[in-house]
Amino acid sequence: MRPKDLNPWDSPRAFYGTELRRKREEAGLSQEELGALVFCSGAYIGLMENATRRPTKEMAKLLDAALHTDGILTRMCEAMEQASQHAEYFRLAAELEAMASAIFHWTPMVVPGLLQTPAYTRALTRAGRPFASDEDVEHNVSTRRERAKLLDGPTAPELWCILHESALRIPVGGAEVMREQLAHICKLANSDAVVVQVLPFDAGPLPLMHASVKVMAFTDAPPVVYLEAAHSGQLLDSPALVASYIKAYDLARAVALSPTASLAMIRAAMEDLAP
Repeated sequence: MRPKDLNPWDSPRAFYGTELRRKREEAGLSQEELGALVFCSGAYIGLMENATRRPTKEMAKLLDAALHTDGILTRMCEAMEQASQHAEYFRLAAELEAMASAIFHWTPMVVPGLLQTPAYTRALTRAGRPFASDEDVEHNVSTRRERAKLLDGPTAPELWCILHESALRIPVGGAEVMREQLAHICKLANSDAVVVQVLPFDAGPLPLMHASVKVMAFTDAPPVVYLEAAHSGQLLDSPALVASYIKAYDLARAVALSPTASLAMIRAAMEDLAP
């Protein structure tokens, strides 16, 4: 991958990429040669040097060992992780989400985080963490609202969400909170900020029933997949695995209701919650 002319002061990731490239060139290694030493492709080394990908801590340790850099790349990686406001398992995925040109999200039970209202997030967090302090709960609400800001403005990614009908019917936070949440989804769908489809109960089983799945596409890098459960997440960048999840997502999109019919179902669910 051809290197970009990065300004290392643009972001911590840009600084990391610049330093990694400098250390590699000082060692007299090509991207392919360094990749072979740390068990990844030369293209992936290029993505890290171009600040398109940030390495995991495990990868940073391998890079330090291969380049004999006395742990500096690992310490820089740890500093970036500690600066994040997100849970450890979601930090890298949150960075990639902000860089994506398109996001395709499937959720089987809850409303996707980017579409959640503060009240819904608050109720969902409290349900999952009943012993959390009010401060921790509000921190989660705040960080999720910050994430949702990426939908604003001309650089917003294309967002396509498929929700299972159960996400509309489970009364998270009670009827009033759910009505507000469903109205918010309708507003976003009507503003062309997002395409929303609903998979109804009578659609039957499909390959993605087991977890929340998010496919993130980029203009200058291969797509990745993020799988999330209640207290954990996994980022996948294996081309074969990513391709399998994209096919499964396309199947769910094919059997889900059309955006127009989905909007009608969401409105019907709102009416069912009327006092």
